[in-house]
Amino acid sequence: MSERLAGGAEAAAPVVVSEGGADGAEGGRRGGLGPVALVVSGCVSVQFGGALAVSLMPRTGPAGVVALRLLVAAVVMLAVCRPRLRGHSRADWGTVLAFGVVMAAMNNLFYQGAARVPLGVAVTLEVLGPLALSVIASRRLVNVLWAALALGGVALLGGGDFTAFDMLGAGFALAAGAMWALYILFSARTGRRFPQADGLAMAMGVAAVLSLPIGVAAAGSRLTDPTTIALGGAVAILSSVLPYTLELMALRRLPAPTFAVLMALEPAIAATAGFLVLNQSLAPTDALAITLVITASMGAVKTQRH
Repeated sequence: MSERLAGGAEAAAPVVVSEGGADGAEGGRRGGLGPVALVVSGCVSVQFGGALAVSLMPRTGPAGVVALRLLVAAVVMLAVCRPRLRGHSRADWGTVLAFGVVMAAMNNLFYQGAARVPLGVAVTLEVLGPLALSVIASRRLVNVLWAALALGGVALLGGGDFTAFDMLGAGFALAAGAMWALYILFSARTGRRFPQADGLAMAMGVAAVLSLPIGVAAAGSRLTDPTTIALGGAVAILSSVLPYTLELMALRRLPAPTFAVLMALEPAIAATAGFLVLNQSLAPTDALAITLVITASMGAVKTQRH
């Protein structure tokens, strides 16, 4: 899971597709393997950053990880983008504030979920938010079938026994998915109102300001430990700053629907990261469930009405 650039989202709902892929299909034809490799690298960075974040949780708790991640990412993004603060309307600032609130909620909910269920399961459940947005926004009946396939995958998680994993954690991940759907909408609106990544950087600053008091209350002085700060900085770079850079480069040459299909692979990448970094193994039925959700996400993108 990660915050995404305006225009990039797993489900690629129409409002998102229209914003993504700076050079459109023509750029995608020119891009070849290069932009594809950039997107996949970004996905790998996000999910291994997420695995590192989970390993940091015993030190700070989920809220502490979120606070560190958003604070470091906001400082880096604001320093790089140097957004202009004057000349914006009240509606512009309202969009940024709402975007920041959604971003803070999405991150806090997701990491609360990832602290309780395997990373691959958490990301799979979270992806249902963008997928649901795609189905709702679409006018094609076939997308209902993709939604049914995704729900079938969810039913298989834990071998079909919903008591097999923490239901509170699953609930947090699903709620994060709902916030992700809202994130997509506000990402597109922010992208229309602000140049480059200025709006995203300012919204991240808002999210950091909102999350920091919660993280301090939860982790206290543990947030000032040098090792914890270093690990939190690494999480921010892997989960936010590096993916932003890679995806921005890719979206200049890659159509948004192709971008979305590639990002639909994230549950599988998250499961791999959870296995390699956190020693989280998945049952065969869980692997099948993740595959079904990935297939549904890709199918929803491919059959999207433009």
